[in-house]
Amino acid sequence: MTVPTAAVRSHALALPATELPAYVYDLAALREHAASVRHALPENVELYYAAKANPEPEILAALAPYVDGYEVSSGGELAHVGKAVPGRPLAFGGPGKTLAEITAALEQGVARFHVESAYELRVLAELSARRASHSPIGVLLRFNLPLSDGSLAGSSLAMGGLPSPFGVDPSEADEVVGLLGGGAYPQLELRGVHAHLASGLEAAEQVAVAESVVTWSDALAARHRTPLAEVNVGGGMNVDYASAERRFDWAAYGAGLARLAAAHPGLTLRIEPGRALTAYCGWYVTDVLDVKHSHGREFAVVRGGTHHLRTPATKGHDQPCTVLPVDSWPHPWPRPTARQNEITLTGQLCTPKDLLARDVPAPGLRAGDRVAFGLAGAYAWNISHHDFLMHPRPGFHFLDGARN
Repeated sequence: MTVPTAAVRSHALALPATELPAYVYDLAALREHAASVRHALPENVELYYAAKANPEPEILAALAPYVDGYEVSSGGELAHVGKAVPGRPLAFGGPGKTLAEITAALEQGVARFHVESAYELRVLAELSARRASHSPIGVLLRFNLPLSDGSLAGSSLAMGGLPSPFGVDPSEADEVVGLLGGGAYPQLELRGVHAHLASGLEAAEQVAVAESVVTWSDALAARHRTPLAEVNVGGGMNVDYASAERRFDWAAYGAGLARLAAAHPGLTLRIEPGRALTAYCGWYVTDVLDVKHSHGREFAVVRGGTHHLRTPATKGHDQPCTVLPVDSWPHPWPRPTARQNEITLTGQLCTPKDLLARDVPAPGLRAGDRVAFGLAGAYAWNISHHDFLMHPRPGFHFLDGARN
C-alpha cells in the first residue's frame, strides 16, 4: 500500500463524486524529492528529465530548478516541452526521427542529438548544412551495447544487449565514428556516447551499467584518438510497485557515479531518469461504484480504470492503493459492502484485463468509498488508451502547498 500525502488525502475526499476520477499531483512533494535526488548527485553529473514519463506542464515547471535539461523523443514533445519550460536545454532522442522533426529541433536550437543510426546521422548532417548558422551541432551516438557482466539481469525491461531497434549496433561503431572524425560532416561535432540499456535497475546495477558504458566508450575513443566530452548512461532507476514506500537508493548511486567521474576527469556524465523522479508525486483518485461476489471472490468496480491508468496492465502488476472511507451514503437503496478481507479492484471496461489491483486488504469496503492509487505520477495517463468505450476523461489537480 501507499499512503497519500495529507494534502492529497484532503483534496481527494473533498472532490465531488461528479469530478472523479481525478489525477492529483502533490508538487511540493515532487520538489522535495527532486531536490533530494539533485543533492545526492555529484556536481559533474548532469540530470536531464525524460519528459515521456509525465509531460504535464506543471510537472515540467516544478522540476526546472533541479534538472539541467529535458530529454524529448518526438516532435510533439519537442514543441510541448519547449513551450512549457522555454529556454531550457533539450536533448532529442528516440528512433525514427522524421525530417520535419529534425528540422524543428535544429530550428529550436536543441542542445544534443542522440543519433540512433548511420542513416540518421547522414540526414542530420544534410539538414544541419542548410542552416544559416555554422555553429556545430552536438551529437551523442546511441549504441546498443552488449554487457557480459550480468548487470542487466535484474532489469524489468531490457533495451540493450539484444536485437532491438534502439541505437547503433556495436559492430558499426568504428564506421559511424569515422564519418564524424574524418571530416565528412564538419557541421556535426561528436560529443560522446549515449546508452540507455534497461529499466528497473537498483543502484548497484545502475553503477555497474554506467561503468561498463564508460569503459566501452573509452576504448572507442582511444581507437579513434578522439576524446569524448560526454557519456549519457540513460535512466531506468527502479520504482518498486510491490513495495511502494521503498525508493531507489540515490545516495548509493550518486556515490558510485562520483567514483566513476573521479576516475575520468574532464568527462561529463549525464543521466535521464523519468519514472523515478515523478512517479511518487501522483495519485489516481476514484470511487467505488459496486461491490460484487463472483465464484467465491469479491470485486470492487471503481469509476474509471486502465483506460486512465494503464500502468498495471502494461507492467502486469498491482497498482498500490489506499482506501479512503466515506461514511455518507446518499441513496435510498442498500449500500454494497465487501464481506471478505481481500478484494480485487477493477475498472469499468468490458474486458477482464481491466484490473487495477488484486487481493487488496480492504475488509468492509463499501460502494461510495474512495480509492487513491499511488505511484501514478509517471507512465500513467499519458500512456493510456483514453478513448476506449468513450468514458469521461479524468480531472487534473496540481496541489502546491509551498506556494499557496
